[in-house]
Amino acid sequence: MEKLADIGVFGGSGFYKFLDDIEEVPVETPYGMPSDNLFIGKIGNHKVAFLPRHGRNHTILPHLINYRANVWAMKAAGCTRVISPCAAGSLQKHVAPGHFVVCDQFVDWTDGRKTTFFEGPVVTHPSAAEPYCPELRELAVKTAKGLGITVHDHGTVVVINGPRFSTKAESKFFTAQGWEVINMTAFPEAYLVKEMDMCPLNISLITDYDAGLVGDVPPVSHHEVIQVFNNNVANLKKLLFTMIENIPSERTNCTCADTKKSSQL
Repeated sequence: MEKLADIGVFGGSGFYKFLDDIEEVPVETPYGMPSDNLFIGKIGNHKVAFLPRHGRNHTILPHLINYRANVWAMKAAGCTRVISPCAAGSLQKHVAPGHFVVCDQFVDWTDGRKTTFFEGPVVTHPSAAEPYCPELRELAVKTAKGLGITVHDHGTVVVINGPRFSTKAESKFFTAQGWEVINMTAFPEAYLVKEMDMCPLNISLITDYDAGLVGDVPPVSHHEVIQVFNNNVANLKKLLFTMIENIPSERTNCTCADTKKSSQL
């Protein structure tokens, strides 16, 4: 495939359209069909590929997303960096609905997902010690602060399988660990991006307090999640546009491009 883009953006719940002047490109992968076609546009000097991870009409549940096909499509399009904004819940009182969190760690609490491209015969063990690109994280935080968006410059996201939300007991456990964010799609998406030598970035838009945080929080509903997300999607798009305009053409302050090479036996 010819090089179509250098920056990839995955869209999550409530975020199904990003660019206006676009070319729609279907992509086939060795792992089956991705969630949707790629939508190719331009921001500043960068060509951008947008892919709604749930499909443009939100028809694919988190545990049924073909993450490997989605990430492979971004790699095949020529992307070197992939930004993954997502709707997420808060596990800590100081991380309030409407805030953004640029996560630096994840905890995998999923089950049954295809989580790696490496299934033999090549034996390799990519490190996930620092799962997100430091260069992109720094730029995202700096951009958000410059736009007056309330942003937390670090956080751990625990990824549950879905489609159900947590019980209060589960939520209280996650809170007690000191983790800040809970979500259903942040893994294995970012890790697969890293396996493909691309730079991963998580931007969590907090839509609600999780059920076990303060005891009397009403159960979260998908409708409420989308409502809060929609109220903040303008800030998200402003952040993404401004940040992408300022992403340098060369990767100089990260080692994401050497993930596979540095992990092979």
